[in-house]
Order: sequence, then structure tokens, then C-alpha cells
Amino acid sequence: MSKVQYGISPLTWTNDDMPELGGDIPLETCLSEIAESGFTGTELGTKFPREPEILIPLLKSYGLVLASGWYSGNLMTLTADQEIAAMQEHIKLLKAAGCTAMVYGEVSNSVHGDINLPLSQRVILTMDQWKDYTKKMTTVADYLLNEHAIKLSFHHHMGTICETEDDINLFMELTGDSVYLTLDTGHLTYAGADPVTMIKRWGHRIGHMHFKDLRLGVMKAARDADKSFLNAVLDGVFTVPGTGDVDYDDVFAALKDRDYEGWLLVEAEQDPAKANPLEFAKTAYKNISGYANKYGL
Repeated sequence: MSKVQYGISPLTWTNDDMPELGGDIPLETCLSEIAESGFTGTELGTKFPREPEILIPLLKSYGLVLASGWYSGNLMTLTADQEIAAMQEHIKLLKAAGCTAMVYGEVSNSVHGDINLPLSQRVILTMDQWKDYTKKMTTVADYLLNEHAIKLSFHHHMGTICETEDDINLFMELTGDSVYLTLDTGHLTYAGADPVTMIKRWGHRIGHMHFKDLRLGVMKAARDADKSFLNAVLDGVFTVPGTGDVDYDDVFAALKDRDYEGWLLVEAEQDPAKANPLEFAKTAYKNISGYANKYGL
């Protein structure tokens, strides 16, 4: 059995942060095109039913399974116990679907969802805040792993408290081994970090992988104009693997060295009106399966 599985996020069809992007595309179109492209898994999207008894048979009817699902975390404002209580429905869904990783992103004080706030306005934590936050995070992750066999896989993200290479290193150093990473090649590149360096350093604690490519020219223009994250997305900063400027040969070689097992999940926020979802999904599948086969994943 292959050590990796191929999935794609429904963001290619309908955007969670900007629901008007692809808002008119039916869920059935999204699921049928995911399957047609060759993928066997998907993550949760804004149009997905959240009841396990509805969602799981629906996915199955298209030959799909749930790879994971984003959880909007609020640990900057909640206690660990409050966060654990808040995520019970999400845990129930992930468990019922057989997911082994939860994609956790801190949204309580992020700017990535506000089209009017430039990325330069993101919140920077003090060392005391980091210590408090990572202590709570470890408590939540311990609970998830011990009680539910789910890896809390923290998603570093543009416009959030954990964006840069230094942020990620500090976060990983201060959290316990129960805290894993959702490593995102596009967000790392946007933040000026090297995905390969991060895979080499934290490969033993990668719980989930997100693959998006990045157009460096668009990113530089967005940086120079101090644009918001969503405006950069609208400009086409992200694309599917193998169609931008990330060196995926190096990324897959590093994953092979780290003996990565799990999902290879394509997550490329694009405007479906400009980037035909089925076309890009087929390209994404061809490219990431090609790289995985080339490097024996």
C-alpha cells in the first residue's frame, strides 16, 4: 500500500475566506471534478454538510474520503479547556471520517480574512504570549492525541501570529511533541522561508502537508504595495504545484528523506473564474503524483 494519498481542497472551487469566489459552483460539481481529476480525498469546505451521517456517504458516492478539516482556533482568547469543549463537534466529524490529523489555524487575531487589512498589520506576539499560547496548545494537542488519536497539525499562515520561519521554529520549540505541523509550501514561500529547510528541521513533526505553488512576481508586487492577503490571492499569488516558482523536486526529495507518510493535499486558493478548477485540478494531480513517483514516496 502506498504511504501517501492524494487529496485536494475544495478551495479550488469555492473559497472559504471569500465565499463569493466560486459561490455559484455546486458542491456536486466540486466533488465530481475532484474525483475526475484522480484525487481520492478532500478537506472540508464552506459548502460541505457537517453531519457525519450525511457527509461521509456523500463523499463515498464520489469515491472520496475526508483527508482532514480546517479548524478555526481561538486559543489566544480561550483557555485550553474552553477550546477543547468548542472543538467537540469537529472532533466527532473527523473521527467518524477516519481522519488522523486536524488542520488547526489560529484566527482570533489574524488579518488574513480581512481584505482591507494589509499583511504588515498582523499581530506579533511577545515571548510571554508565546509561552502562554504554546503551553495551552500542548494541552489541547495532548488531549487530541491521547483521547482521539488525532494529530493537532498546526497551520502556519500568512497574516497570523505564526507566519515566518522564526515564528514556526519558536512555536515548535516551545510546544510538546504532541503538536504537529501542517506544512504549507505556498505560505512558507510567501513568508520568505524555504520549505526544504523546514522539512529537514521539523519533518519528524509534520502531521499533514499542504501543497500550493506561488508566483514570485505577484508576491513581490503584493509585498511592495503592502496588500492584504486576500488581494494577493485575487491577484493570483497562488497556483497549483508545478505551475509556479516553488522547487518541488527539492521538496519531494526532502519528504522522501524524511520518509513522509500521509496526505499530499493540494490547496491552491485561486479565483475559479480565472483559473478553471477542473483544468487546474487535473494538472495538480498529474504534477504531485509525478513528483511522488519520481522520488519513491
